[in-house]
Parts: sequence; C-alpha cells; structure tokens
Amino acid sequence: MLEWILVGAGAYVCGATPSGLWICRWLGNLDIREYGSRNTGATNVYRVMGWKIALLVFLLDSFKGAFGVWLGLWLSGNSNGALFGGLMALVGHTWSFWMGFKGGRGVATGIGVLASLMPQVAGVSFLLWLVIVFLTRYVSLGSILGAVAAPICTWWLGYPPAYLAFAIVIAVFVIFRHRENISRLIKGNENKVGRISSPEEGEK
Repeated sequence: MLEWILVGAGAYVCGATPSGLWICRWLGNLDIREYGSRNTGATNVYRVMGWKIALLVFLLDSFKGAFGVWLGLWLSGNSNGALFGGLMALVGHTWSFWMGFKGGRGVATGIGVLASLMPQVAGVSFLLWLVIVFLTRYVSLGSILGAVAAPICTWWLGYPPAYLAFAIVIAVFVIFRHRENISRLIKGNENKVGRISSPEEGEK
C-alpha cells in the first residue's frame, strides 16, 4: 500500500509541475496564461514564443509522463504500478495544484506515458497527429484523432487488456479536455497553427 501511495503522490507532483508556465516566465518574462488561448501547453507557447521554446515545453511535459511510468515501475515492480504512475502524472498535468487545480490538455504528457509503455502505439498516434496538423493546420484535431487512434492501435497490436483499458482512459481524457476545441471545430472558428501575440487573438 505504501508503494502505491508513493507512486501516486510522486507521479502527481511531477505531472503537476507547470513546465510551460515556468519556462515562459524564465525565458520570456511573461505569464503565458495571459496570451493567446491562455493555455500553458506547447501549442500556445509556439504561437506566442516560437518553436524552440515550444519544443522545450513539449519535451518537458512528455518527460513528466515518462517519469510517472518509470516511478510506478520502480516502486511497485510491475506493469500495474507503471500504468498507475502514468495515469497520476496525467492527472497532475491536467489538474495542477500549482495553478489552482487547472492545467493543460494532456497531449504531450500522454505521449510520454504511451512512449514509455507502448512505443509503437505512441509512434502511430504521433505520426497521425503530424499528418492531420500538416493537412489541416488544426493542432486540436490532430490531438483528438491521435488520441482516438491509441486504443485502436493498442487493440490491433494485441496488448494486454489492462493496457487497452489504459489507452481508452487516455483517449477519453484527451478528448474531454478538448471539448471546447471540438465545439469550435464544429462551428468553424477554431484557431489554426500560427503565431499570435495578444490575448485577444486567441479568444476565437
């Protein structure tokens, strides 16, 4: 029981670390929550501060997911612990205590979790994301379809039921966090990939 508590707490705290918020404060002397879509994830960071800082944020957010998996595996010694650690890292990223239990949409952290548990699934989801974003310039659409692809690919490759259930949870997680984007996509006023520099431009 103690191991599970340590896994949950450690993975949550790591996941809750607001990479985008802190990086933008340190390197750009700004609060990313006041610009663009007001999200702290790599997409909004890219729009406001460019691809180099956005890539750093993406890698750090992905690392949080991978760390949660590693911590769970190390402390519990089994795959269930790894799954739990990855889930708690995702929960921490999405509901960070540093930001009043608000947070990102979980895409980069989810990729980090999947890459640690199921590299092939992560690769397929990421490639689909790239293709969709390249063709449509909608990052949100790429994220949603990449999330949907994860459990399908997990089932197709024959991973154990626990992994399939976990992939479904991640997909639901990401889709739920993109519900406002889905509404904007349906209405046709979702933001495309590009750079914006003021809060007003990200209010669409």
